[in-house]
Amino acid sequence: MPTPEPEPRTTALPAPASADRKRRPSGDEARGRAMRAAISAIAEKGVAAVRMSDIAERAGMSTGHILYHFGKKDRLLLEVLVWSEADLGERFRQAAEEAASPAEKLALFVRFYLPRHQGDERYALWTQVLAQHHDDEGRRLLTALSDTWEEYLAAIVVEGRALGRFAAVDTSEFVIRAVAMLNGLSGDVMFGRSRWQHASAHAFALAALERELRPADRT
Repeated sequence: MPTPEPEPRTTALPAPASADRKRRPSGDEARGRAMRAAISAIAEKGVAAVRMSDIAERAGMSTGHILYHFGKKDRLLLEVLVWSEADLGERFRQAAEEAASPAEKLALFVRFYLPRHQGDERYALWTQVLAQHHDDEGRRLLTALSDTWEEYLAAIVVEGRALGRFAAVDTSEFVIRAVAMLNGLSGDVMFGRSRWQHASAHAFALAALERELRPADRT
């Protein structure tokens, strides 16, 4: 899913100041506050237990105001996921730009892609959102989020191949296999499989990808 572990996005978001509760925020401001409040509530209560009233309280808004902007909890969670992934993707790109080699970028990709621990809020949100019924627009948004991460990985592989650091694998097929493995490992970590209590899923995944990408003359 290197540089130091990506900072948890949940704890770094400050709660809205109490003074803001007395004024009705504008549309864009309200949506931003609601999404930050949702992230905070999810971190504390878990996705399934979060209520619209919890989010409204943290945002300093009424439940009706939250419903006005998002319609229902499912839509809010989808938009929070899109916002959250955009933030994580930007932090990954910044870290990758400072990496010295494709191998370092690959390590970063695995670290950012996989959940940080059992109950990781980002993956819990993914699970909740994927379980919902979505219209065409919702499916388009979710597909775009997945495609973006696959494009990151493909770009790393292409760069490594061009520099002679990686084997001449079929990039599209490699990305499909890699993402399938990472998604499976992510489920294991979130489920709390005992095998990952004493071993690193990150190290396991990275070693598997490196073996497939290792040029024949370096085996």
